[in-house]
Amino acid sequence: MTKKALIAGGGIAGPVTAMALRRAGIDSEVFEAYDRGSDGVGAFLTLAVNGLEALRPLDLHDLVGDLGMDSSRMLMLNGRGRPLAATRQPSRTLKRADLYRVLRDEAVRRGVRIHYGRRLTDASITETGVRAAFADGSTAEGDLLIGADGLHSRTRAIIDAGAPRARHVGLLNTGGFARGVEVPGEPGTSHFVFGRRCFFGYLIHPDGEVWWFANPPSPREPTPEELAAITPARWRARLMELFGDDTGPMLDIIGATDHIMPGWNTYDFPTVPKWFNERMVILGDAAHATSPSSGQGASMAIEDAVVLAKCLRDVPGTRDAFAAFEAARRKRVERIVEQGRRNGSGKAQGAVGAFFRDLALPVIMRRLDRRNALAWMYDHRISWNEPASAASG
Repeated sequence: MTKKALIAGGGIAGPVTAMALRRAGIDSEVFEAYDRGSDGVGAFLTLAVNGLEALRPLDLHDLVGDLGMDSSRMLMLNGRGRPLAATRQPSRTLKRADLYRVLRDEAVRRGVRIHYGRRLTDASITETGVRAAFADGSTAEGDLLIGADGLHSRTRAIIDAGAPRARHVGLLNTGGFARGVEVPGEPGTSHFVFGRRCFFGYLIHPDGEVWWFANPPSPREPTPEELAAITPARWRARLMELFGDDTGPMLDIIGATDHIMPGWNTYDFPTVPKWFNERMVILGDAAHATSPSSGQGASMAIEDAVVLAKCLRDVPGTRDAFAAFEAARRKRVERIVEQGRRNGSGKAQGAVGAFFRDLALPVIMRRLDRRNALAWMYDHRISWNEPASAASG
């Protein structure tokens, strides 16, 4: 039985992984690069029903299930205000900081040790396990290292120096929270507008606050420095210009937002060839980042945490347990990455592409609904009591 895991990354995947390992009888410590937690930081995310259900074996479902708001219906419109499609999207939308806070606090309550200001720089396999080195000069030793360190994972690069970089999907992200504005719609529905020059999404919280995001197109990937140089005032002006010719509440929502969030790039990973070595493994965005258009990023990380813990519990040998984890997860997560890529492909189209999108999308969505074609994504469940199997072959 593995004695101790080192977990690089203290966001959402890290604490959930630590709690899953603890349920499996494995001790762990979490090492977070930043010198504090993520309280009050970030935008909002979708937690699909499969992600919520993956929390149930860890007794976390009820802790998270009341956060944010229901977002089980999706309505899509074009830039002229014409409805294109409405469909089911079983999920909740919640502020990332709220999700992080409750998971972090519960992990600490259960005895998980979380260290801040410990950015992983290197790791090596020893005779008995693994040694991790951090930017502050400290080290830690354990039986294995789990990289829950996100899109730009250092663990991934340590496992495979030739690992691919994340793929920029040609969109930026920004958003905010607006108050004192009346908009069409009702709580429980995610409203998505394919504007002529920019994609926009908003939800109405039961307390009246409007949560929104925008995806300005960006064929070139801006550097972090370039993004940081864009002030909130410049973001506001740019968004007002992008949506100036569209029908919908976008300008009112942007105008009623006190603070527009700094922008960030959007990425995904078509595939990451190598997930593990003898003592190290990656999960969540480090292994298979998906476009936000899939609505599955956080859910995939949570599913990963539970499956990895089961494999380490049930499969003898660390490397064989890692292989079983990859065998159980790779096909599903890469299918979701591809689904997210397709979902986002219509967000930044020219006039001709938008014309054909508006013709095809209603037909496609009706067909998907009739066939329940996304049941494979939302209906997925993980049984904690069912033993994990070693990878075949």
